[in-house]
This record gives sequence, C-alpha cells and structure tokens, in this order.
Amino acid sequence: MNAASPWEAPLLHNWLLALPLLLLTPRLGGAHPQCLDYKPPFQPPEPLTFCKDYAKFGCCDLEKDSKISQRFNQIMDYFDHSGFVTCGKYIRNILCQECSPYAAHLYDAEDANTPLRELPGLCGDYCSDFWHQCRYTLSLLTDNNVTTSIEDDRGKFCNFLVLKDPDYCYPNVLSNAGLNANLGNVSADPEGCLQLCLQEVANDLRNPVAMVHANDGTHRFWVAEQVGYVWTYLANGSRVDLPFLNLTKAVLTSPWSGDERGFLCLAFHPQFTTIKKVYVYYSVSVNKEERIRISEFMMSTDDHNMLDHSSERTLLEVVEPASNHNGGQLLFGHDGYLYIFIGDGGRAGDPFGKFGNSQNKSTLLGKVLRVDVDNNENGAPYSIPSDNPFVEEKESHPEIYAYGVRNMWRCSIDRGDPITGYGRGRMFCGDVGQNKYEEVDLITKGGNYGWRAKEGFSCYDKKLCLNSSLDDILPIFAYPHKLGKSVTGGYIYRGCQMPNLNGLYIFGDFMSGRLMSLKENLRTGDWDYTEVCMGTDKTCSFPKLINSYYKYIISFAEDEAGELFFMATGVPSAHSKAGVVYKIVDPSRRAPPGKCNYKPTPVKMKGKLIHFHPKEEFVINKKQRTTAAPTTKPTARRIPPGARTTTRPSVTTSKSTRPTIKQPTTIRPPRKPQTTPIPAPTKAPRQATTARPRYGATTPLMRKAQSPAVPLPRPTPAPRTRSPVQTGRRVPAPDSSQLLPTTQRPLHWTPAPKATSKTLRPDVTLPKFPEKPRDRGNKPDRLGSNQVEKPGRGSKPKKQRRRKSRAGKVRLVNVDGLTDRGRVEIFIRGQWGTVCDDLFSSKAASVVCRQLGFPVGQRVAKRAEFGAGNGMPILLDDVECDGTEETLLDCKHAKVGKNNCSHQEDVGVVCGYDQYTPA
Repeated sequence: MNAASPWEAPLLHNWLLALPLLLLTPRLGGAHPQCLDYKPPFQPPEPLTFCKDYAKFGCCDLEKDSKISQRFNQIMDYFDHSGFVTCGKYIRNILCQECSPYAAHLYDAEDANTPLRELPGLCGDYCSDFWHQCRYTLSLLTDNNVTTSIEDDRGKFCNFLVLKDPDYCYPNVLSNAGLNANLGNVSADPEGCLQLCLQEVANDLRNPVAMVHANDGTHRFWVAEQVGYVWTYLANGSRVDLPFLNLTKAVLTSPWSGDERGFLCLAFHPQFTTIKKVYVYYSVSVNKEERIRISEFMMSTDDHNMLDHSSERTLLEVVEPASNHNGGQLLFGHDGYLYIFIGDGGRAGDPFGKFGNSQNKSTLLGKVLRVDVDNNENGAPYSIPSDNPFVEEKESHPEIYAYGVRNMWRCSIDRGDPITGYGRGRMFCGDVGQNKYEEVDLITKGGNYGWRAKEGFSCYDKKLCLNSSLDDILPIFAYPHKLGKSVTGGYIYRGCQMPNLNGLYIFGDFMSGRLMSLKENLRTGDWDYTEVCMGTDKTCSFPKLINSYYKYIISFAEDEAGELFFMATGVPSAHSKAGVVYKIVDPSRRAPPGKCNYKPTPVKMKGKLIHFHPKEEFVINKKQRTTAAPTTKPTARRIPPGARTTTRPSVTTSKSTRPTIKQPTTIRPPRKPQTTPIPAPTKAPRQATTARPRYGATTPLMRKAQSPAVPLPRPTPAPRTRSPVQTGRRVPAPDSSQLLPTTQRPLHWTPAPKATSKTLRPDVTLPKFPEKPRDRGNKPDRLGSNQVEKPGRGSKPKKQRRRKSRAGKVRLVNVDGLTDRGRVEIFIRGQWGTVCDDLFSSKAASVVCRQLGFPVGQRVAKRAEFGAGNGMPILLDDVECDGTEETLLDCKHAKVGKNNCSHQEDVGVVCGYDQYTPA
C-alpha cells in the first residue's frame, strides 16, 4: 500500500507573575483579553508611570499612560487636599481601566457593532463605596448630562455604572484567578490544544502550492498555482491582474484529485535586488517521458511584476519513473546555495534497484541536492560547491547534499531568534511516510534519513534496517497515521507581531487537516508536540479574524516580515479554484503598537490591481447565539472523486463557553464619537447656583466652584472597525433560527459573478391548479412564515398583489418556460441562488414541490438538466430532507454560501400531482 502523498493522501502589578511562554494549562472562565481598539493586549516597551497596575501587560503604552495622567490631574485640580485623598483613588482606578487587558469587557466593547460604555463597568460593592464617598464627581468623568439626575439615587447611580457580570467588573477582574492564571500566554483548550486564529489573505486559487517573497523591501509575495500560474500580491493585499509567470502550456498536471504533478515551487535569488533571477520546479513531459524540471528565469526589463518568459534556462531535468513522489521544494540557504528536494521516484516502498533510489547515491531521486547558481552566465547552468559531502566519492552524484529521503514536502530555513540569533540557518523538512508514520527532519550535510530502511522511528525494510552501515539520522518528530497521512512541513515562527509564538515550529497534515506545533526543549534537546486548533468565537473575536479553514493543507509560508501563513483547499484538484491563503494569528498577545511597522519600497506598476475581498465571515460579525449550540454530529459530506476519505479532525471552530456579558438595563447614554483631540479647557463640577451637599462632616471639598462650566477634555476614543464599510464586502450572517447545525469546517464554495443584462433569470409564475387533497392524516398543517401560500384553502379570492419574497421560498426555472419542472432556486439573504445536487434526493424534491403547490415531487434531475444557474450564487449544498419539511431551510444542509459545487451541478426537479411511473 502506498501512503498518502501531499496530494492524496506586569503582567498586572503584584497580583500576576510572569509565566512561561507556552503554558498549556487550560484557561479557566473563557478569558479573552481585548483592548478598546479591538486588538489583543501587549507588553509596553517601557513601564507605565501612572497606571502602574498595567505596567507589564495591558492596553496602554507610555504615551497613552501620559494622556490619562494629564486628564487625572485636570480633574483633581477641582479638589482640595482632603478631596484629593478621598476621591483620587477612585478617579485613578476608573481612568486606568482603559489600560486593563480586559478593557473591552469593562467597556462592553467585545461587539464592535455596539456602542462603547462611557465608563468602565464597576462591581456592585465598589460602586456603592464610590457613591457614598464621591458620587458628585461623576460629572467630571463623563459629558453625559443624565448624571446630574442620578447622583442622589444610589440605585440609578449604580445601574449606570455597574457591570452585571461579577467576573469581569472592576475590581473583581483583577483578582479572578481563573481569568488571570495564563493571561498573555497562548491559550489552550481543556485538551491542551493551542487556540490560534486566522486571517484570510487570498482566495479563488487553484491548488496554491507555494507562497514566497523576494526579500527586496517591497513586501510583495507571490503565490503559485499547481496549473502553472504565479501571481503577484502587493503589501496591501491587492493582486496584479497579469500573471508573474505563466507556464500552463508546459506544466504537466491534470484535474484529477490527488495528482502530484504540476508547478510545485519557485525561489527568488537571495540577492534579488541586484541579481534578477527566479528558479522554478515543475513537472513536464518530454517525448512522452515524465520529468521534473528546474529552470532559471530572468526578470522582465519592462515590467517589475513579471518574468521574461523567453529567458527560461533549464538547470536540471530528472526522469520520473512514476507520476507520484515528485518532491518539489527549492530553497536558498544562508550559505547562498540553491537546495533542491527530489522524491524517490514514486510507487510504493521505493522498489527500484537493490536498496531503492533513496539509498542509491548514483541517482538523484530521493535526495537533497545543493548547487551554486552564481556566475553561470557564460558556462554551465550551475557549479558544485567544493564542500558538498560526496564530491570525492566515486559513482556518487556530486550535487547530493543528503539522501535517504522519501518525498519531502515543504522545507524551510530558520531565520533564527530575532534577539539571540539561536537556530539561524537550520533546515526543517516534512517527509511523507509510507504506511504508518509521517516525520519531521532537520537536514544536515551528508545525512542519511533512512528511507527505505526506516519509516519514522520504525523499520520498514527490516533487512536493510538492521544493516550496521546505515548510520541514519532519526527525525525530530514522527506521528502515526491516526493523526494524519501526509505531512506538510512548516516554519519556525520568527515574526514580530506575535511574540508568544517565537521559536514554535508550526506544520500540518494534508489529509487529516490537522495543524500541529513543535517546541524545542533547550535543556533536553527534545521537541515537544502540541496540537493547534482554532480558537473559540470569543477567543477570535477580533477584526478580520476567522476560526475555520479548508481541510487540505497544501503548504506553509512566511512573508518578508516573518509572519506565518498556510495554504489550503476544499477540493484537491489543480483545476478547482478552491484554494485560500491564511495568515496565522495569536489572539492572546500582540507586539506593542508601532513596533512591527514597516514601509514597503514602492514598485512601478503596469496593468491593473485586483483588490482582495475576503469571503469567510469574520468571527466578530457573527450573530451571537441565544441558545446552546447543538451537540448532534453533522452528516458526513461527499468527498470529491479521487480524494481519499478521511475523518475530519476537530481542528476548526469551537463554540465559546463564556456567557455573554449582560449590559446595564437602565440609563445608558450613547457614546459621542470624537475623532480629534479636544483642547484642554477647565470645567467646573457644577453651576454656582446649584446647591450640592458637601459629603457630610468628613467629606472633602471641591475647589474652583466659580469656574466657568466648560466641558472637560475627554480622551479620543479608538477608531472602531465597522466591517460592512471598512473591511471590504461581507455577506451578512444568516439568521441562526433558520439554519441547522453545520459541519465545523466549510467546504469550498464559488461565488457567482455579478448579474448582468445577459444573465438568464426567468421568473416562472406557476399556474393555479385545483388543489388535490393531501394524504397527511391528522397531521396538522405546518405552513410556516417562509412558505408560499397555496390556492384552495377556503379563503375568498382576493386581488392579486405582488408580495415580497420570503427567505426559504423556492422556484423552478426552465429555459423553455415549463412550469412543472426546472432548476431549483431558493431565496435567501435578499437574493435568488441555486441549489447543487450533492445528496439531493426525491424527498428533498417533494419539499420543493409542496412549497410550490404540487403534492408530489416526481423526479430529481441532476447535472443541470434544465440549464445551469450561471450568474446565480449557489446558496445551498448537501441538502438532506426526510420529506416532512415545509421549506429547504428546514432540511439539513451545509452552511449558507459554503459548498463544494460548481454551476454545472445545479439540481432540477419535476413536480406533479401523481407519483412518477417510468415508461
């Protein structure tokens, strides 16, 4: 049996201590630190001097801390000494909650679509103390005029200030051990799975196999598709409309799911700013003989975002005895040499020769090669580095750097720790296994990695495995096929934006869809394994973040700044535009604002830019559930032909367990938007004519009562993310009351193009037929609000008037105008869309026909028999009905807008009054 290949197969003052980088103890209480800018907290570059409780971890830098201090001093200027002593601590604590790691909770800012509280939420006891001691200072903290009417009523006063959640109100949030045990560390779920989030970066890609950068200061990145296209993306996410490289006519591949051949990798010369060369690795057919080709291209002199297609120069071609195990990695090491990773030639068990290709140094198959491509303009396409390990060995190819590899899929070079430089230059590779194990290796010069003698740590060829001369290098990690069947090598994170992830090796598995991580134990030298899962909705509730991804993890990448990405698809076919590029995000801690900023070098442009529009719904925009999430397991989906069926791992969205914070039920003034700082005039707490009690015998006095009543300056609120306007086009979330549980990871769906005048959208009006009786016994009529009214219900005829379509309404569309049959279309989210044929049965057809007034669904006609829904979005997929539902929305189906259909799969239905009898 041949194993699956890549295509088949401080923190807070004295009450919180600094903790290890990756503490895997589950965080209790569902803590979710978040600042008022809707981002994670951070460690200030310099300790704060005013809000000292948050000097090591929070939401303020020194500049913000200074502004809060200035505002405090302006307020306290109204007090005499005794007032300063009595009320100063309350004012300070309330103002400093903007710096709390839980500022979003305290200000009810977890939902970016609701207004912020003007003041942080207090706990009941603390509010009562504040009211007794300093209740007339409330007007100094807010511009809301309502405060003058509630200061004498403790109930109204505290209704205005109290946060009804006892865990997240101030000051309880400081002492809640469940919230603060691992504050600022990568959070883990109860099973110890690290919870990370994602950001969608690119989509509509045909098996994106590689993403690289040129390290030229432009912060562009290039994404290669298996069919042979390479696309240029600018730092702002826009794509250049013309391909950087188009080898589609030369690349050997097919639309079969799991075909390993195709365009597999590219690499930029490490001195690309001066040496404008790019190297590519792809499959090709030469005289009906399959080969892998490594070529060199020059940059176009006319277009800085395109290669000169006429400049191709072949460096190396290797004959492939089989269509699988093509390898497919190109890397430039820190030594400046080009590393080439070639598979063992395919088939199962490396059956070539006495010991297989991988152990045979007289063939290039199953090897890691190292060549020098500099100064090759007037001679051979490459030269051999003098220190290659087998240069002097007879019958060995001098290009060989390491051997004994099976099919290394995705390798990377460690940039090294950004401070100490530790690990710099290490080369990590994922090597796809045979029947039992997948492995991750550290590549060293002259190393033998054991295949076919060993698979992971175990023997595969027992006779060869026991050979004392093998002297093979064991992997740093290997995992069994119960976790996955095709490893996809990853990267050591060395970026700036997520300091907690520094030194973490993140990789995945193509077949199971698992994301995994390894962390080096510097004391023992071992690599500790931890699975990576998607954070809960609460954990990932930040702008632009999502918490689900497509199953088939093809490749990993890092951008010029060192941030980490991976590419995945919902349909593993080189011709399916189901691929997405995701950025990995740690929601527990970010770098301080401004630390990771960079200014890309401008690029001269030709052609047009295609702006990026994400398709996945942002977690922050999801409608909150009012009931508990269903626990039933979804029905298995149909896997595309040729793809190996595997169980979907539990690595996608999990539901938040922390209850929604209740908001005050009484006076809550709207937040006044301010976009620019306001000058700092003085403000009196009251007009001179307004008499106020003086707090009793021990109450401090406020000074400057005769000062003019000028509004006190207020801090400028952080800009808020409004996804429908500022984050691109988003599809609104479906009404959760209309949708049934969906699978945890969406399958691929293809959006429809915008409707044009040429788009055929016949709106068929069904004739009125006398209703025939239904044989439903005593079962009550369950006509719901989403169902079309049917004739003949005993009501008097009324004047026909045009009614607005309701969600769930269906219609049959036929190009010939026939009203009893047609392509099924459904009305959802204010638009008509099609239904594809996956799992659609006669029971589902009967639901459609009953809704249209026909008692019987006679036949299901698949494969677009009545015309494909061109121009129509596909809204429903995997529709399964038991025949008793009134609308298709009552049936089980994939999440609205998530499917693996094409417009050629639209389902059609034949309706009627009698059961269909074949002729």
